[in-house]
Amino acid sequence: MSATQTMSTVPTSSLARTFLPWLLAALLVAVMPQIFGSGFAISLLCRMAIAAVFALSFNMLMGQGGMMDFGHAVYLGLGGFLAMHAMRAANAGWWIPTPALPLVGAFGGVVMAAVGGLVVARSTRTAFAMITMGLAEAIVALVLMLPRLFGGEEGINADRSGGPAVFGWDFGSPIEAYYVVSSWALLAALLMFLFTRTPLGRLSNAVRDNAERVGFLGYDPARVRYLIYIFSGLFAGLAGGLQAINDEIITAANIGSNAAGAVLLMTFIGGTGTFIGPVIGAVLVTLMQMALGTVTDAWQIYNGLIFVIMVLWAPGGISGIILAHAPLVRNGRGRLLLPSYLRTLPGFVLAIAGTVGLCEMAYRLQSIRGGGPRGGNILFLPADPETVAPWVVAAVMTTVGIWLLAVTAPPARGAWMHASGGTQA
Repeated sequence: MSATQTMSTVPTSSLARTFLPWLLAALLVAVMPQIFGSGFAISLLCRMAIAAVFALSFNMLMGQGGMMDFGHAVYLGLGGFLAMHAMRAANAGWWIPTPALPLVGAFGGVVMAAVGGLVVARSTRTAFAMITMGLAEAIVALVLMLPRLFGGEEGINADRSGGPAVFGWDFGSPIEAYYVVSSWALLAALLMFLFTRTPLGRLSNAVRDNAERVGFLGYDPARVRYLIYIFSGLFAGLAGGLQAINDEIITAANIGSNAAGAVLLMTFIGGTGTFIGPVIGAVLVTLMQMALGTVTDAWQIYNGLIFVIMVLWAPGGISGIILAHAPLVRNGRGRLLLPSYLRTLPGFVLAIAGTVGLCEMAYRLQSIRGGGPRGGNILFLPADPETVAPWVVAAVMTTVGIWLLAVTAPPARGAWMHASGGTQA
C-alpha cells in the first residue's frame, strides 16, 4: 500500500469509528417505540431524552469547564417558558410548527445565559457556585412575581397539536411527539459532542485544569468561561423547549432547586469525566423518578443515597467504573475479578435490602402519624412500622451486610489492583 493510500485510509477509519455510535443511536431511537409501545414507555423515553440533553449541557460547565452551576435549571425553565409562549401563539394562528419550538427555547436559553454570564463568568470555584445559586433564587422569585408572564405557581400551558401540521402530522399523539423530542435530543447531543472537539472545547478543558497557564498563553479565562456558559445555556434552553413539547405545561418548578438538584444527580451519578456519563445518569435518574416512583413514595431518599455513595466511593461515576474495567475485559483479565466480586454480592444485597427496609418503614411511620393508611407490605413482606420486630430485622440485615462488605471488599480491591497492574497500556 502506498503512502498516499495509507493517509487517505486512516482518516476514513477514524471518521467511521467516531460516527458509527451515532448511527447506531439513531437506529435505536427509531426502533424503540416499536419495542416499547405503551404510553408510559413513550413518556419515559421522552423524559430520558430531555434529561440527557439537559445533563450534557450541565456537563459542558461542570465536567468540561470545571464550573459548578447551582442555577443551571434557570435556562431550562426560561427556554421552556419562551417555547410555551410560542406554542400559545401557534394555537392563536401564528405559523410556528411544533418541531421549531426547541429552537425558540434555545434562543431563550442563549439570550439569558449571555446576560447571566456577564455576572458569573469572572468568578471561579466556590464564588461561581454561590453566585449562580443566588441568581437562580432571584429569577425564581421574579417568575412568581410576574404571574401574567409566567402563570404564577400554576405555570402556563398550551396544546402542541394546535399549531400548523407538518407533512400531515399535528404532533398530538405521543408517538409523534416522541420522534420530535428524540430527533432534537440526538442532534443536540451530536452537536455537543462535536463541540468538545473544537478549539473552544479544548480551551474549556485547559481553563478547568490550569486557568493561569491559559492566561499566560494569551487567552482570557473569563472570556472562555463566558462563551462556554452561553453555549451551555443554549442547549439547556433547547431542553426546555423539548420539555414544553412533551409536557405541554411549564411551571416555576422547572426553574427551581429541584430541577437544579436533579441535573446535579444525573451528572455525578453518570460521571463527569466522560461524554456518555451524563447520558447514563440521566437515564438512570429519570427511570428512578418515574418507574421507582410508581412503587414507593420515598424514591427521593434513594436518589440521595446513591448520590452520596457515588461521591464517596465512585467519584468517577458509572462511566468511570466502566472505563476502569474495560481494559481488563479487553485483555482477558476481567475473569480474575469475577470470584472476588461475587463474594461481595451477599453483603451488598443484605446491606441494600436492610437500608431499603429502614427507609420504607421510616417513611411509612411518618405517613401513619400524619393520618395515612396502616398496613401494607415492605420489601414484599407484611410489616408494621409501629412494632419493634421489623426494625430489628432491617437493622440486623443492614449491619450484617455492611460487615460482610467490610470483609470482602479489601480482597476485591486487591484483585482489581493485581489485574489492572498486569494490563498493557
